[in-house]
Amino acid sequence: MKSAKACLLFTLFLIGFTFQAIAQKQFKALLVTTTRGWHHESIHAGVLAIQQLGVKHQFQVDLFEDNYSFNDKTLANYQVVIFLNTTGDIFNEQEQKAMERFIQSGKGFMGIHSASDTEYDWEWYTKLVGRMFVIHPAIQSARLNVLESRFPGLEGFANNKQWTDEWYEFGPDKVQGLKTILAVDESTYNPIANWDANPNRASVAGKGMGTFHPIAWYQNFDGGRSFYTNLGHLPSNYTDPTYLSHIAAGIIWAATGKK
Repeated sequence: MKSAKACLLFTLFLIGFTFQAIAQKQFKALLVTTTRGWHHESIHAGVLAIQQLGVKHQFQVDLFEDNYSFNDKTLANYQVVIFLNTTGDIFNEQEQKAMERFIQSGKGFMGIHSASDTEYDWEWYTKLVGRMFVIHPAIQSARLNVLESRFPGLEGFANNKQWTDEWYEFGPDKVQGLKTILAVDESTYNPIANWDANPNRASVAGKGMGTFHPIAWYQNFDGGRSFYTNLGHLPSNYTDPTYLSHIAAGIIWAATGKK
């Protein structure tokens, strides 16, 4: 009788341990979608896609809401913060300092598309992103060049893959040593942009970036890690396996430092 009871308890222990192991996630990600300017139609599709990537790759995704507190206590639960198509000034000074301490503690940042159109006056953040958005032409198809094939998630972009997106023209590098992994070939689309006729925009014109037009890059920064990709304007991007593999690799690297 005692033996049967002991076997039952041991079996229940094994079942509980197995469920715990199955439920264990490799890391937790905080997903920020706050906008104080342009609101991308693709945000909803992006949230759903990243949540599904979490299921597939065993990481937890929590959506940051405006009523949450973005502070040291909240951030202590996460290994990476993802900015998905954020725009404008989204954090106050206390929240900015919490984000700086988060990265300085050895954790990661993932910026998607208009994350580079966010917090221009926060100098530390512009360095974290690496390059900031200036202007873009109309959405067009263009050919991509893989510059670091060893970085995971780029397999689908090989052989000068044609891709349709909103091609950002960026300002000068905010820091040295950015490792660019993906570039767009300006000879395959029209990079000219002029917003003078748009009353809702400051007067600015773009002519492209020339022979080197970076699209995705990563860096070690201020004790932590940062990954950014320009791709991700269109809702359809977030159902494309090539793109999903790209952002999954960026999130995993930013969270763990492992390729």
